[in-house]
Amino acid sequence: MSNQTNQIIKKLKEMGNDEIAAHSQRFFKTGKGEYAEGDRFLGIRVPELRRCARESRGIPLEDAVELLMSDLHEVRLLALFILVLQYASGNDSDKDNIYRSYLLETQHINNWDLVDSSAEHIVGAHLFNGDRGPVYRLAGSMSLWERRIGIMSTFYFIKRGQFSDTLAIAELLLKDREDLIHKATGWMLREIGKRDMPVEEGFLDKFYRRMPRTMLRYAIEKFPEPERQACLKGTR
Repeated sequence: MSNQTNQIIKKLKEMGNDEIAAHSQRFFKTGKGEYAEGDRFLGIRVPELRRCARESRGIPLEDAVELLMSDLHEVRLLALFILVLQYASGNDSDKDNIYRSYLLETQHINNWDLVDSSAEHIVGAHLFNGDRGPVYRLAGSMSLWERRIGIMSTFYFIKRGQFSDTLAIAELLLKDREDLIHKATGWMLREIGKRDMPVEEGFLDKFYRRMPRTMLRYAIEKFPEPERQACLKGTR
């Protein structure tokens, strides 16, 4: 481990708060058999980590990847904040290296906040003007977190008025067993609806009776109550 990464980790440990850490352990489901079993927290708020990321954004890519491999949750989150900043300001070569490094380390992007703060800004951004096949491969992965990266990366497309990949992946994930995938997929469908309600309604007309309950609830969260109830009761 480089001296620079050691110094960053030391600083984060000094910033930690035991009370916040204990709350995070519960909130992020770190108990036995839960989705983040064994994850360790220092107890640092996100705004503080974003500030640290801005201060450390100039570190080499290999150091950021080294931070991403930490067993401490906030160190991994800091690494992703840094990578997002570096991607946004990098040249084409930088961006390609960050994207490839990100996909090589998905085993360390292993909680929903880690995915949601980075997938669209790195994977979605990188694939927007090119082959989007990797998004589908991620969505078909055996890994819960890679599947979430797959659907969440399409948020970048949604924000730019392109919905087809999100809709196709949402269809692929209709039979997914994981609640965290249902939530992410429903959220992305709701985001489509914010921008083009007929597109979301078209998807619902076709699939709402087959959608997992959580996915449906997230997708229709902003619907008028009569329409929401009709979807939930299967009478749309």
